Amino acid sequence: MTEQQIRDQFFLTRDAPAAIAGRTLRVDELVRSLWRNIPPEVALLAVGGYGRSELFPASDIDLLILTRDEKTQLEIKDPLSLVLRDLWDAGLRVSQSVRTPLDCNQIDAANAELAVSLLDRRLLTGDESLFRLIRDPKPELGRNIVELTRSRHTQFQNTIYHLEPNVKDSPGGLRDLQVLRWLSKLGAGDQDLFGDGVPVLFEIRCFLHYLAGRDDNKFSFERQDEIAKLIGAASTEDLMRQYYRAVRGISRLAGRRLDRFEAKRSSLFSQFRDRTSKLSNSEFSVLHGSVFFRAPQALDLNPGLILQLFEFVGRHGLPLAPDTELRVDRHNKAFQVWLETHQPVWPPFREILRQPHAAQAVRAMHQTHVLEAIFPELLEIDAFVIRDFYHRYTVDEHTQLAIEAAMNLRNKRGDQFGDLAAETDDLDLLIAALLFHDVGKAWPDENHTISSPRIAAIALKRCGISERALDMVCFLISAHLELSATMSGRDTSDPATIREVATKTGTVEKLKLLTLLTYGDISAVNPGAMTPWRRQLLWGLYTETHARLTRELTEHSTVPDTQANPELRSFLEGLPPRYLRTHSQKEIAEHLRLDQEALGWGVAVSLVKDEAWILTVVGSDRPFLFASAAAAISSFGFNILKAEAFSNAQGRVIDTFAFADTGRSLELNPDETKHVIKTVERVVKGELRADQLLARRPRVKPDPYALSKSRSSFDNHSSSTATLVELVTQDRPGLLYDVASLISRHGANIEVVLVDTEAKKAIDVFYVTKAGAKLTDDEAAALTTAVAEIARGL
Repeated sequence: MTEQQIRDQFFLTRDAPAAIAGRTLRVDELVRSLWRNIPPEVALLAVGGYGRSELFPASDIDLLILTRDEKTQLEIKDPLSLVLRDLWDAGLRVSQSVRTPLDCNQIDAANAELAVSLLDRRLLTGDESLFRLIRDPKPELGRNIVELTRSRHTQFQNTIYHLEPNVKDSPGGLRDLQVLRWLSKLGAGDQDLFGDGVPVLFEIRCFLHYLAGRDDNKFSFERQDEIAKLIGAASTEDLMRQYYRAVRGISRLAGRRLDRFEAKRSSLFSQFRDRTSKLSNSEFSVLHGSVFFRAPQALDLNPGLILQLFEFVGRHGLPLAPDTELRVDRHNKAFQVWLETHQPVWPPFREILRQPHAAQAVRAMHQTHVLEAIFPELLEIDAFVIRDFYHRYTVDEHTQLAIEAAMNLRNKRGDQFGDLAAETDDLDLLIAALLFHDVGKAWPDENHTISSPRIAAIALKRCGISERALDMVCFLISAHLELSATMSGRDTSDPATIREVATKTGTVEKLKLLTLLTYGDISAVNPGAMTPWRRQLLWGLYTETHARLTRELTEHSTVPDTQANPELRSFLEGLPPRYLRTHSQKEIAEHLRLDQEALGWGVAVSLVKDEAWILTVVGSDRPFLFASAAAAISSFGFNILKAEAFSNAQGRVIDTFAFADTGRSLELNPDETKHVIKTVERVVKGELRADQLLARRPRVKPDPYALSKSRSSFDNHSSSTATLVELVTQDRPGLLYDVASLISRHGANIEVVLVDTEAKKAIDVFYVTKAGAKLTDDEAAALTTAVAEIARGL
């Protein structure tokens, strides 16, 4: 069959093994036909995926040419080049190496990938005696396989639940399947115990290759939609649930196999195993560092022993043995029946949540479906996908990661949030709140901050939770977005903002738990979500609100003594109270120094590193100064996080920009700071045009879906001094410059800008005034409409 015929047959039948076998057979025939002009004393081997006879539609063709000596290699150089050229001309991506049997038998850990490829070798044609001279790699190769696998898993945060997984390299993917096979060949496991996930992975990868026309293994949102339609899935979400459930078995088996391999070869683990074996009690045995039922038949008489099992896991932080997991799974239905007659279950469940390793216990309960047996409501978010370019994981995995992030803070003594976690009571209620905080997302027709606490209340009341505990859990769930929304959309140095947060939290106890919940929730969005800047914002919001709740906050700023310093008195004249409230005396002194420097040069710029980079511009006010400085910063590829603009009675401006340098160019190239400062100075003076600087940045391809979801709004109530204009749209270079310029053209001034970027989405909030006062509703509406249009490129 031709490649096209194989493809057509696959789309008709979805028979991935047949497509793979058909392509392998076709390539075998082609390679052998072209090999006829090579001397017979040379052996041609297929290795890697080709050696396994698993050629996916766009897989590379891995060949090993085997000769007796280097002299033969020189003799076949020209005819071999012709063969390889013909294979490439036939549309095959060929990867070849030329070796002797001695070379192959000397391959070791220094070249682990080549050694691994030899585990899947197959003679295509040529001298069979040469092929037989290759010995199997030594079992020590397993150590390299385990190290490479651990490293690969780390790149994917050790989870299968990515919204856009890589079906080959993600945990539980096809690479893990091969790891299991390789370790089996090296005597470290059994063959052919890989579960039902393999056919699903084979089918998806075939679709990915055929649709992309290349070796593309990323299961992107676009491909998910295409494949869901092709296979007739009820929805894309249903297709993804099939995927996650398919890879679970492979992932868990691979994890066990890796652990077992490391345990056999680790003296440290042997010591740990000996120590943990002493933790055994009358119900559970600890063998080889894992937990077993001492009397497995006891589960038949008392399924409630399962709860004691997870309390034991939470107390000691030990994993379940595979046999234990299997027994728990087999008794799941009996456990559900037991629950019906043994309520309330909240007291023993809460005891699990109070253990030092509660997060590990909760994850183990989720993996064995015990958590969902207690709370069937959680089944709705099992492997549940919500399309979001910012969130990286499924809803249930996000939940587990949030619990782990919050609970792991207890191990970070000396860290601000770690100390807060250590001194906070009722962390068990925090875990309960995190378990349910996103459960309402399974019902998208209702705001999940409303539906989630309602569902949690039903589930927890059924289990016998007390009213006091339920009130706290439901408060945390309903308010779980409050602090993060305040951080990204409100000026946290504004007393009105702090008053509002303090009113909503009500007590110090609620504030502490809500802060820890917010920390876990943000940290679990994606690996880079909890940036140092967000940590600083969250901690500042906590401390200011805590002070307000404990009546230690004063809204009266500490005014510097200006009697003996006329320059300072003149500089501060006309600056709003907010300036004094948000700047230390040291910062004010630095701004005064910059102001005096700017008198001679027209403008002065400083750049310092704190939690973020802080760039300050001081000089005479002029139209579009703020927008131009923002454009200059953006032209370097930096991400502006927050900006403030102040002006005094003398018409002098103090603009500050906090920005992130994600590429670490300033850290790695200290002299680059001088270039940044000089560029900003020249732009502010009008010597460089801001739009020309931005033109050098790569253009972002407009996303019609993202732009269609763009929105802008204004708020004339949250601040007593300014109108808030919020913009949510697709992020792009120069967006802040365009909007700031537009605001200037409307005769308005920007007091503060709060910038938050979630993946491809920009969330900008502008505090705007006009003639020192708020905008009227009509002015704000007109400005908001214009902002929305410019965001959409109109």
